[in-house]
Amino acid sequence: MNNSWYFCYPTVSHFIANEELFSKPREVFIKFSPETEKHIWAVTRGDRGDINDALRSAHASSYVWDNVGVIARADILRKVARIMEDKRLEIADTINLETGRSKKDCLKEVQAAIEQGYFWAGEGRRFFGRTFESASPNHLPQLRRVPVGVIALVVPFNNPFAACAWKSFPALLCGNAVILKAHEETPYTPVLFAKILKEAGVPSGVFNILQGFGFEVLLPLIKDDRVDAVSATCSIKTAKFILTATAERMLKVSIESGGKNALVVCDDADLEWAAECAIRSAFVDAGQRCAAGSRIIVFEKIYEKFKDIMLSKTARLKIGSSNEDDIGPVINRANLERLLMTVKRLPEGAVVLCGGGRVSKPGFFMEPTIIEGVTMGAEISQEELFGPITCLYSVKDLSEAIAFANWSKFALTSAVHTSSIHRAMMFAESVRAGRVSVNGYTFGSEPHMPFGGSKLSGNGWREPGPEALDFYSETKVIDMIHDPLKI
Repeated sequence: MNNSWYFCYPTVSHFIANEELFSKPREVFIKFSPETEKHIWAVTRGDRGDINDALRSAHASSYVWDNVGVIARADILRKVARIMEDKRLEIADTINLETGRSKKDCLKEVQAAIEQGYFWAGEGRRFFGRTFESASPNHLPQLRRVPVGVIALVVPFNNPFAACAWKSFPALLCGNAVILKAHEETPYTPVLFAKILKEAGVPSGVFNILQGFGFEVLLPLIKDDRVDAVSATCSIKTAKFILTATAERMLKVSIESGGKNALVVCDDADLEWAAECAIRSAFVDAGQRCAAGSRIIVFEKIYEKFKDIMLSKTARLKIGSSNEDDIGPVINRANLERLLMTVKRLPEGAVVLCGGGRVSKPGFFMEPTIIEGVTMGAEISQEELFGPITCLYSVKDLSEAIAFANWSKFALTSAVHTSSIHRAMMFAESVRAGRVSVNGYTFGSEPHMPFGGSKLSGNGWREPGPEALDFYSETKVIDMIHDPLKI
């Protein structure tokens, strides 16, 4: 893109060595508002020079940050959380501007980030090692956690501030330096996060941000020998790209790459509440959640009644970006057009029960869409859509419901609605998912709880929760040998 006109818009820069820096070539791309479709940012477009600057900064600072000590690092993270509390309205306004979500939802995201900060600050006092008994006399083996080094973080657009907190807090607590690749759709939110870290006293170079298009910036970054690990919440396409690019170096990589999550409604469920949970699971954040409930599996005995309740509740949803609205916009025009085309190309026999179209007002708004009559093997039943679309399926019993829930290449989250503890336990123990909710939503996580999945949902690591320490640190065994004769 030519550079001569970008001053017409506010600019968003990289954040390297505690400074906002524009790329020397002065190339930019434009960020559009999902709510109004208007230009809001001219974002600097990173190149190899910027990547090298960030790597040099992070690599040099990693030793300084490690020497700060975990207790002192935790104290700084606690200060970060306090500053976030003071700036919560400014942060929420930024998230609202970049994502189009209501400010009330953005404030909830900020609160989630704050809670992450306080949790990880507390973990500084629980950064435990271990000692071992040895078969050899006069040996005292001990295990300690040490930093990995420089970690590249890849964050999504759907909850950009919380995602920064989710990954950055444990990475920083463990003594690592960070280079975060900002998502093109939410470029300034991570910069605001970085400014707060700087204000709290995180040393220069410890936390860096690169702007730019994914593969242009990401590939040279993660292939550089100065990067010691990668943590990414991303699409399957990006996840496979990262795993392939880092395979030669056998780099430590944590992937969370989406879901096709099932919510099962048994014939003994509270149907009003189950329908409420199904709607929120499917349509919160316009369905742009890895834990969205995109497959609603219902016992045939109550299928028609449940469908009527769900359609009635969906018809009352308000679409827009205000605090009175329930469903915000899709993040950009391309994703909106992709979703609309998905509905147009439904297989034979599929029925659109409601929605399916674009809302007739400015912004990338799509009607909440419920579809029935598709098989579990159909493409729409198997591919993550990342939009306000969900499908209904009818099953005979719990065994068939579990089989349908497991009929997926993803295994991230799930939910079951029933008044029977026996059914709940059977489902929870049989379904392939990293999280199971009984009589709740398909989404939901807290700072102390591990989150992640298997199959194409992830490669086994868990974030957040104490389990995240296993990714963001290495363990080192130090064997102390002493000689009683030299006392």
